[in-house]
Amino acid sequence: MKPMSRKCEQFTDSVIRRMTRISLQYNAINLAQGFPDFDPPKELLDRLAEVSYQGPHQYPITMGAPNFRQALARKAGRFMGLSLDPETNMVITIGSTEAMVDTIFALTNPGDKIAMFSPYFENYRAQAIMADCEPVFIPLVPPTFDFDPNVIEDAFKTGVKAILICNPSNPSGKVFTYDELKTIADLCIKYDVYAIMDEVYEHIVYAPHKHTYMSTLPGMWERTVSCSSLSKTYSITGWRLGYAIAAQPLMDRIKQFHDFNAVGAASPLMEAAVVGLDMPDSYYEEFGAHYAHMKKIFTDGLTSLGIPFTDPQGAYFVLADIGPFMKPGQKDVDFCVEMTQKVGVACVPGSSFFNEDINNIVRVHFAKKDETLYEALNRLSDLKSKMA
Repeated sequence: MKPMSRKCEQFTDSVIRRMTRISLQYNAINLAQGFPDFDPPKELLDRLAEVSYQGPHQYPITMGAPNFRQALARKAGRFMGLSLDPETNMVITIGSTEAMVDTIFALTNPGDKIAMFSPYFENYRAQAIMADCEPVFIPLVPPTFDFDPNVIEDAFKTGVKAILICNPSNPSGKVFTYDELKTIADLCIKYDVYAIMDEVYEHIVYAPHKHTYMSTLPGMWERTVSCSSLSKTYSITGWRLGYAIAAQPLMDRIKQFHDFNAVGAASPLMEAAVVGLDMPDSYYEEFGAHYAHMKKIFTDGLTSLGIPFTDPQGAYFVLADIGPFMKPGQKDVDFCVEMTQKVGVACVPGSSFFNEDINNIVRVHFAKKDETLYEALNRLSDLKSKMA
């Protein structure tokens, strides 16, 4: 038989989702794949029950149900400080993953280079390769994950077409400051580079840090695509409702790829989710406070257990140092599988996020009920003896 695509030889399956399967196999607490174990807002569930009988249940308008896009324009426009046209500035996608893929295909050609920070969300590298683009990595320096503007400029000088930024960042938890984004924006304008923003954690930011939208910076609306979703903000990761927001010339291209890539998001779920997009500001305040509460439980617990970690500024991930608990010569992937089996807690090996040679870091998340976090910490309390 003729050979199949060579692209898949350049990346593996998702290590995050592989760890979920292993977690299920050993009945472990899944702190690997970032989804909550608590319910979405009651308003969404009640509306979903109504929609299950009332509909709609057929094909949606490809770009997203009109009332959903109108609600999104109100919500996103309010937080971004922009006047958004639901007809020309947005498309509703099957999760933010599709929004990212559509955007990369819309903005690049085979052979183009896409810059991205390391550590990076594992999807990004694979998405670039699927588009026949070359990833160019820019290191973020722990523990605060700062960057060197000269390194970014050196990357841009190689002819980079776009830069992909997760803000707040998965997996590092970094929240880029206004000044940092302005530095990047100025370089984007200088070298004519697009900014592809993954902003799914926009409402999970810990004081005193604040989220700034790249598209609101001077000269950046015309060259920025903001990709996000309802998954994290409303605890509905399984609904797969994402979106991209951009100026019309960019959005016209993105819509073309979406039309033939996915046809449209799920009609009944869009209808049910409108009530979420119309939530008052108090919802987001309570939402942020809840995540700050979970973060405190988990990070205080790690501190008391003597497990080194980097304190996240946003999102709900912690990068922990498992070096003191590893056997000589052990690989982080093998450690994570063994820990899932012996300790009953699943995490993700850091090597799947770093371009650099990293073998002593794992990513764990804390978007869980209090009792789940306390049980996970209890299981981690004798990590060294169980992994000996």
